[in-house]
Amino acid sequence: MRTLRGGASPVMIGRDSELRRLARLAASREPAVAIIAGEPGIGKTRLVQELLSTLPAQAVVLIGQAEPGSLSRPYEVLLDAIDGRAGVDEAQLDALGDPRRSPIERLHTGLAVVADLIGDAPAVIVFEDLHWADSESAALFERIADQPGPRLLIGTYRPDEVTRRQPVAGLLARLERRHAVTHVRLNRLSPAQTAALLAAATGAPVALRAATALHHRTGGNPFFLEELLRALPGYDVEALVEQPLPWSLADVLRRQVDDLDPVSHRIVEAATVLGHRIPFDLLADVTGAGEDALIAVLRDLVTRGVLVEAGEDEFAFRHALVREAIAGQLLGRQRRRLHEAALDVLLRGGASDPAMVAHHARGAGRYDDMITAARRGAALYLSIGSAYQALQLAEMGLDEAPDDTDLLASAARAAWLAGLLDDALRHGRRWRDLAGTSTDRAESLYLLVRIAWESRETGEMRALTQHIETLIAELPPGADQARAMTAIAQSTYLRDELDAALHWSDRALALADEFDLPSVRLAALVEKGSTLTERPHTAADGRKMLAGLVDEAEQAGEWVLAARALNALVHGEPPASPVEHAETLERMRVDAERAGFESLAVATYFQGRARLALRSGDLRAAIAALEEGREHDHGYQRRGRWADYHGVFLAGLYLEANELDRVEQLITDLATLPSNMPTTIPGLVFNLACRRGDLAGAEAALDEFITLIAPQPWRSGEQAHDLISAALQLGLPAGRLDMMAEALLDAEVWDALRTLVETQVTEAHGRHAEALAGYLSITDAHILAPFVRGTVRLGAARCLLAADRRSEAAAQAEAAAALLAGWGGWRVAQLDAVRAQLGMAPAGGAPAVTGPAALTPREREVAVLISDGLTNTELARRLYISPKTAAVHVSNILRKLGVSSRTEVSDLLARP
Repeated sequence: MRTLRGGASPVMIGRDSELRRLARLAASREPAVAIIAGEPGIGKTRLVQELLSTLPAQAVVLIGQAEPGSLSRPYEVLLDAIDGRAGVDEAQLDALGDPRRSPIERLHTGLAVVADLIGDAPAVIVFEDLHWADSESAALFERIADQPGPRLLIGTYRPDEVTRRQPVAGLLARLERRHAVTHVRLNRLSPAQTAALLAAATGAPVALRAATALHHRTGGNPFFLEELLRALPGYDVEALVEQPLPWSLADVLRRQVDDLDPVSHRIVEAATVLGHRIPFDLLADVTGAGEDALIAVLRDLVTRGVLVEAGEDEFAFRHALVREAIAGQLLGRQRRRLHEAALDVLLRGGASDPAMVAHHARGAGRYDDMITAARRGAALYLSIGSAYQALQLAEMGLDEAPDDTDLLASAARAAWLAGLLDDALRHGRRWRDLAGTSTDRAESLYLLVRIAWESRETGEMRALTQHIETLIAELPPGADQARAMTAIAQSTYLRDELDAALHWSDRALALADEFDLPSVRLAALVEKGSTLTERPHTAADGRKMLAGLVDEAEQAGEWVLAARALNALVHGEPPASPVEHAETLERMRVDAERAGFESLAVATYFQGRARLALRSGDLRAAIAALEEGREHDHGYQRRGRWADYHGVFLAGLYLEANELDRVEQLITDLATLPSNMPTTIPGLVFNLACRRGDLAGAEAALDEFITLIAPQPWRSGEQAHDLISAALQLGLPAGRLDMMAEALLDAEVWDALRTLVETQVTEAHGRHAEALAGYLSITDAHILAPFVRGTVRLGAARCLLAADRRSEAAAQAEAAAALLAGWGGWRVAQLDAVRAQLGMAPAGGAPAVTGPAALTPREREVAVLISDGLTNTELARRLYISPKTAAVHVSNILRKLGVSSRTEVSDLLARP
C-alpha cells in the first residue's frame, strides 16, 4: 500500500465534520462512494489518512495514486495500489497489461484483482488524484462503485485541473446519475483554523497577529503553511511572518510562469507589485500594454491558475505565495520604478483607494504621500468596519511618523476592535501620552478603560479612572468633561460598581443635554441602560432604555454603541419571544460587523445562539453553536475575558452532557490563557471532580474556589446552581453546602436563582416540606431556562415522594420530562432515578401529553411558523439556525403534536 503523505501538524485541523461524514460511510457496511475535491495542498490526502486511522484492524485498505502522465499508462492507479502487495496473482497482472486482450477482458481482470484482495471484509478503496487518471482506471473506479459489499470507494481530485477531455469528467457525471455520491469539498482554512494549525504544529498558542499574517500570506492553504514551518527550525512563528520562502517552495510556485513569453512575463511581474487587487486599467497604464494584448495575457494566466478574476476589471493571484515567489526575483530598482509608475497613475486619478496609494508611496520611497494616505485610509477602513486593514495602514504610517496622534488613535481603536489587546494597549497609551488636546485625552482614556477591562487589567482600570477624575476637575463644563464622565461610568459599570456607574452616567447625561452633545448622550445612555439591566428591580427600565436608543445609534453610524446596547439586551433577562430574541441577536451581529467589532460579531454572537438553544431546551444545539463559534473566532486562544468566558461556557455545557474528558481538555486549554479570572479553573475543577466522584479533589478545589471568590464584587446565580448541584451529586456534607451557598449568593443574584439554590440546600438538610414550598414557588419562573425548571420540577417530585404523595410526584416528574426532552447528562439521569422510584419508564419515549399542550413556548412559536408553510430552509433563516437543526425541531414538534405531517399542524393549532 502507498505510504500516505503526512503534515507538520500532529492533528488535522478544520476537517472534523468531513471526517465524521466519511467515517459514518465506512462504518455503515454498505457500498458507498465519496468524492473529495480541493486545490493542491488543501488536505485531501491528510483527510484520507485520518479516516484510515479510525478503521478496525480487519478492514482492507487499497490506495492507488495517479501521477502526471498517467493518461498513457492503463490501470496506473490499480497497479500503484497493489505494488509490492502479497497475494497478488502474477498471471492476473500479466493479463491486466496485455494489449492483445480486449478492454472488457482487462477491466474484468482488474475487478477480479480487487475482489481477490478484499473478499468479504469491510474495505476502503482510494483512488488519489483522479484528474490525472487514465481512462482504464476511471472505468475501473466506476465499476467498483457498482459492486456490492461493505466497502467505501473514495476518489480525490482537483476541480481546477479537470477539462472535458479528461476521463474523470465523464466519470463524475455518470457516478452522479447512478449512485448517491457523497461530495466532500475542502476549502482553505479560516484564520481561526490557521491559528489552530500553527498552535498544533508548534505546541503552543500563537499570537493572533502572527496567525493572521500567515493566513494572509498563505491563503489558508495547509500545505503552504507546513512548508513554511518546515523551513524554520524551532517554529518561531513570529519570525516566520517575515521569513523568505524556502527555495524548494519558491521553485515549485515559480514553475507556473517559467514558460511565459517575455511580454507576458513582464506583465505578471508588474502584477506582483500592484498589490493584492490588480485593477485592469492600472496594470495597463503601468505596463503600457494595449487592451487586446493585455486581455490575451490575463486570459492565459487565469487558465494556468496563476490569477483569478476577483471582480469586474479586477484580478488577484490565486495564491499569495505565487505572487511572493515571482516578486522575489525582481531587482530593487525594478520594484521601485513599478511602484513609482503606479503611484503617479493613482494620484492623477484623484479619488483612489488610499490603501493602494500608501502601498505604492512606500514602495517608491515617497513617505509624505504614504503618511497622508495612511491617515485617510485608516479612518476610512474604520468607518466601514475593516479594523484589521485600518490597523495595517495606521501602523504603516507610524513606521515613519511614530508620534502622529491621528495614526495612534486609529491604530488603538482598530487593534481593540480586531481583538489585538496588547497592540491596542500599546498604541492607546502612547496616544494618551502624546494627546495635545483635552478631547484627545478624554477619548484615549475612554478607550483604554475598555481595553483594560477586556484584558483583565483591573489595576490599570482603577489607575485610569483616577486619571480621568483628575482630568474632569481640570476641564471646564462641556463636551470634554462629559466624555470623561462617560468614561468613568463605563469603568465603574464594567467593575460592577453599579451605584457609581449610575451617578456618572447621570452627570454625563446632564451635560449632554445642557450642551447638546448627541454622541455623548448615546454613550452615557448605553452605560446607564446596561447598568440598570444588572439589577432585578431595575432590569425592565434598563431594557426599555437600551431598546429605545438602538435606532438612534444606528442612524448616527455609532455601530459600536448600537452593538453594545443590543448585546446587553440579548444577554439580560430572557425575552418572552425567542424569535424576537433571535432577531435582536442577528441585528447585534450585523452592527458589530459594521463596526469591525470582532468579539461581538463572532464569539458573543455564537454565545447568544447557544443561549437561544438553551432557552429552547436543546443541549446539543447549544454545544454545536459554541463549537462553531470556536471555529470562527480568530482569537479563541487570545488574551482577555472573551476567550475565558467562551471556554467556561462550553465546559459548562459539556459538564451538563456528562462528557467529562472533553471538560478536562477545556480546562487544560483555559489554563494556558494569560488572563483567566482567578475563580475560573478551581470552579471547573471542583465541578468536574464532583461529577467523577472524586471527594478529595473536590474538597481541595472547593477550598481554593471559596478563598478566591470572596473578594469578587459579583456573583452568578447560574454558577451557584451548577456548583451546588455538583456538590449534591457527590454527597458533600450539608455543612459544606451551607458554606458554599453563603459564599456564592449575594444581593445581586436574581430571586428565582437564589430561591433555587437555597431550596436545594434545604432539601439536602432533609426539610422536605420546606423545600417543596420553595420548589413550587419557582416552577414557572421565566428567568430560569427550561432545563433548570425541569430540575425544579424534579426536586418537587423528590420532596413529594418523601411525603408519599406519589400521584403528585408523578405529575411533577412528567412535567420535568417534557422540559428535559431535548436535554441529557446528569439532569436526565436524576429524572430516570425518580421515574424508577415511581415505577415509570425511563425518559425518552413518546411524551405522555400530546397536542399543543405538550409544546414549550419556543416550540409553539416554531409550530406557528410551520403552519404558515415555511420550509426547513426558511425556518433556519428566520430562526438563525442551521437547516439541520430546523429539521430536528420540526421532527420533535410533530412527535409532540402526535401528527405525521406538517400539513396537519395548522388544523391542530386552530382547534380550541
